[in-house]
Amino acid sequence: MKNGILAVLLGLLSYQCSTPNTRQTVEASCGQCQFGLKTQKGCDLAIRFEGKAYFVKGVHIDDFGDAHDPDKGFCNSIRTATVRGNLKDRIFEVTDFELKE
Repeated sequence: MKNGILAVLLGLLSYQCSTPNTRQTVEASCGQCQFGLKTQKGCDLAIRFEGKAYFVKGVHIDDFGDAHDPDKGFCNSIRTATVRGNLKDRIFEVTDFELKE
C-alpha cells in the first residue's frame, strides 16, 4: 500500500515538474556549494523543491550578482525563487526565473 501511494506521489511530482507554465516556489542556490550536487564541476545555479535538487538551464548563477558575495551570493546562501519551466533529463529548463528578495 505504501509503495502504491509513493508511486502516485512521485508521478504527480514528475507531472507537475514537467508541465510547462507551472509556477513553483523553490529554493535557489549553488548546486555544488549548498546542495551537494556533484555531476558538474565549478559553481552552477540549481533549484531544490520537494527535497530534491536539480541544476538549472536557461539562467546563469551570476545573472543575479556575484555568486560569491558573502551575504546574498548563491555560493553562500540559499534564496527563494519563483520558477516556471520543466524537468528534462534531471535538469530544470527554466522559462521564467524570478528571485525573491
